[in-house]
Amino acid sequence: MKLGEKIKFYRKQKNISQEVFANYLGVSFQAVSKWECGSTMPDVTLIPAIASFFGVSTDELFDFNLFEMEKQVEEICHEAYKYRFSDSAESERILRKGLQRFPGNDIILNNLLYTLDYQTRADEVITLCKTLIASTKDDSVKYDAARILASCYKENGQNDLVKPTLEIIPEIYFSKLELMASLLDGDDSYEAAQKQKNISAEDLIDMLIIAGKHLMQIGETEKANSQFRIAQKVIDAFADDFVEEKWFGATVYEYTEEQRKEIDQLLAE
Repeated sequence: MKLGEKIKFYRKQKNISQEVFANYLGVSFQAVSKWECGSTMPDVTLIPAIASFFGVSTDELFDFNLFEMEKQVEEICHEAYKYRFSDSAESERILRKGLQRFPGNDIILNNLLYTLDYQTRADEVITLCKTLIASTKDDSVKYDAARILASCYKENGQNDLVKPTLEIIPEIYFSKLELMASLLDGDDSYEAAQKQKNISAEDLIDMLIIAGKHLMQIGETEKANSQFRIAQKVIDAFADDFVEEKWFGATVYEYTEEQRKEIDQLLAE
């Protein structure tokens, strides 16, 4: 069954009109009519909302084989990740192409958020984040979308919306990767350790810079500089690291170039 036919089937099953369904999605009933007759397709950002409205997964909506789909989605996101830090446009292109195969897939849409500039494409980021938060059944996607949405609000001066958005995210004192690295063996443990190592390093560098900036603002210059120097040392420690090309496109040292420049500038003030 094609997507338009599926939409029509589920709509009639709920016994609602095209107008009611269209109002829910914020589109015209003519748009719904065109989807159902197969002359056009819904925008990819509407797919999660459509699935949520009918109480089905996007997989059910598209009749995908779940296991095979997850495998292919993972391959698409892995390929896109290689370019995330070095060529965001290429990473976006790969993910957009993936969405043509798997429209509305939560994992691909979540990865797509990492390629979009929060300032020049704020409307798209905000819309996509809100859609994922409202419709995804994957908590990791929901909370990541909330984090990105809060960051986007912050960068665009909508500070009053930052805290309420962050309240969506529960406090977590350990990560899945940490547990996998500690409790699994062999390749599974190694992969988790490598991924968590990079995440932890990035987080530590960011936290040191944030703490240093606050100390500088309140006049604690010596303490502030100590935080900046520690961050500098963390970055420099990764100069001897290597790239596991199966998972990364660059080392922590290579993709923290902007933080290094910022730290140098802060220490010079």
